[in-house]
Amino acid sequence: MNVTTLGQFIIEKQADFPYAKGELSRLLRDIAIAAKIVNREVTKAGLVDILGETGETNIQGELVKKLDVFANEQFIAALKAGGEVCGIASEENDDFIPIESEMSKGAKYVVAMDPLDGSSNIDVNVSVGTIFSIYRRLSLKGPATIEDFLQKGTEQVAAGYVIYGSSCMLVYTTGKGANGFTLDPSIGEFCLSHPNIQTPKNGKTYSINEGNYLHFPDGVKKYLKYCQEEDAATSRPYSSRYIGSGVADIHRNLITGGVYIYPTTTKNPSGKLRLLYECNPLAFVIEQAGGKATTGGKRIMELPITQLHQRTPLFIGSSEMVDKTMEFMKKYSLEKI
Repeated sequence: MNVTTLGQFIIEKQADFPYAKGELSRLLRDIAIAAKIVNREVTKAGLVDILGETGETNIQGELVKKLDVFANEQFIAALKAGGEVCGIASEENDDFIPIESEMSKGAKYVVAMDPLDGSSNIDVNVSVGTIFSIYRRLSLKGPATIEDFLQKGTEQVAAGYVIYGSSCMLVYTTGKGANGFTLDPSIGEFCLSHPNIQTPKNGKTYSINEGNYLHFPDGVKKYLKYCQEEDAATSRPYSSRYIGSGVADIHRNLITGGVYIYPTTTKNPSGKLRLLYECNPLAFVIEQAGGKATTGGKRIMELPITQLHQRTPLFIGSSEMVDKTMEFMKKYSLEKI
């Protein structure tokens, strides 16, 4: 059987980025190494003392899980050791982390990441993930600056996610399509399992936390009622599938078709998901697979960004389903988009 490993695939595609001189390839390999380490700990989480909370709260006001801290430390350590980045922004850190080592002198990239998305589910053995986004730095000399991170999603040079589930899978894009790699534990390598992913234009699944229904904009409420109506021509009603781990929900919809919605609510009038290191990288992957990602009215990757932890609503998935959500938002919730 002819198997293509992530390392081989990256080397083969290196010609797509003549300006990178191999740094981007090494950076992606650094992320893959950290992902393997985190996956190892996730799979034995119940056997060691990394379940539960640390007692601390992060910049988002969320309780920090022990595995959040571990994942954050592993990715930061791998990126520092690789020497390809001059700065890191993480969900777990208030400010970005400048890297000023000898190895990172002249580094061309910065990385933004959510080291462990969905970590509230780790104690109950539900899939979690890592989301990452890579930008070319704007400041050419000295340490990284905040402006290096405050770039629109359209400026990403690479982005992706790792899902730690029944198997560990890494999906990434460099703007030349989206490809998925599954970790083969017998050889310790990510192997190409989902080449050139194309998400269906339509699906039969919607993913949203319906427990917040009363607090949703009218456009979302109307769309949910539309999903639940019987109509043979459009294969409705659709199935409601919500894991509560964003990477897992979006990954399922990417493969099988569907829409994931995390709208504004009365409690979170700006939305809850973070633009820089959650929505932009996920949008990049989904768009490269033929899907769409919007706020309900605007393209996610074109949004101006002014803060590291800026929030936004997110409507993401199969293109025709996202278009339909936008129709409802435009008709019933113009002020929310």
